[in-house]
Amino acid sequence: MQQLQLGIIGLGKMGGNLALQATEKGISVIGKARSKKPELERQGIKVVNDYKSFVDFLKHPRIVYLSLPAGPTVDKVIEELVPHLEKEDVIMDGGNSFYLDSIDREKRLHTTGIHFLDCGTSGGLEGARHGACFMVGGNKEGIRVAEPVLKTLAVKDGYVHTGQPGSGHFVKLVHNGIEFGMLQAIGEGTALLRASGFKLDLAEIFKNWSNGSVIRGWLVELMEKGLREKGIDKVESYVEDTGEVNWLVQDAINKEVPVPVISQSVMELFKSRMAESDAYKSIALMRHGFGGHPFGADKDIAEERRTSRINKV
Repeated sequence: MQQLQLGIIGLGKMGGNLALQATEKGISVIGKARSKKPELERQGIKVVNDYKSFVDFLKHPRIVYLSLPAGPTVDKVIEELVPHLEKEDVIMDGGNSFYLDSIDREKRLHTTGIHFLDCGTSGGLEGARHGACFMVGGNKEGIRVAEPVLKTLAVKDGYVHTGQPGSGHFVKLVHNGIEFGMLQAIGEGTALLRASGFKLDLAEIFKNWSNGSVIRGWLVELMEKGLREKGIDKVESYVEDTGEVNWLVQDAINKEVPVPVISQSVMELFKSRMAESDAYKSIALMRHGFGGHPFGADKDIAEERRTSRINKV
């Protein structure tokens, strides 16, 4: 049986962790990055900074995973990469691109014979490192090539082919909206616990809720972890984001589908940038736990929020 291979462009937190997981699971990995990655190379991952070496390492049909910020960077990398590829090669966009942008990219690449898959990726840094959740849209031919790698890198039942091009990133977009609503509810509950007048051990309460309660889950576990490691008082209320759930609210308005909880969670996120609140601090704590999101404002993320959606309709 031929060894599975994977090329990853973008070796930041997510891409680097995926590369490490793939290597540990017997997938031969090559990464492309603008700078040296000694911490990855020491663990057997070949890292190059040019497309020719990157593509030559991979056997046809090649599988390339883009771990890049949404927006113009994706199009620039695709434009630079495609001349080095052949028909039946597969490009997967593993970032949080807007689904209409992904549909347009698939249409353009389809004319070249190269498959484009919109690969919604969840699970945060831990998922990338130990087993991710993939929601993948695209044609069956591209899926057939990429599926063995995706199933290897996913947790049990953590891979689904959602259907036609664009559907993977649409499903991930809805996922992110649900995430916002859940974060907001946990944050508001934390604020209420803090204002109760009782001397409550919040970390112990969240540990309790993680074991057998109706609301048990990873976000509750991350809240306990954050409370023990950092506490709430030193966390800034300012919650940073890259803007995807704004797109979801706009899309829901276009489709005339009411999403009041998700919409309000976006408004609350905006309010976090204007006022201190235990609810917002709690959300920042959980977001840092699952995605390494920063505490406080970040000008690079703010710029990504402004530029990451190409298709404005």
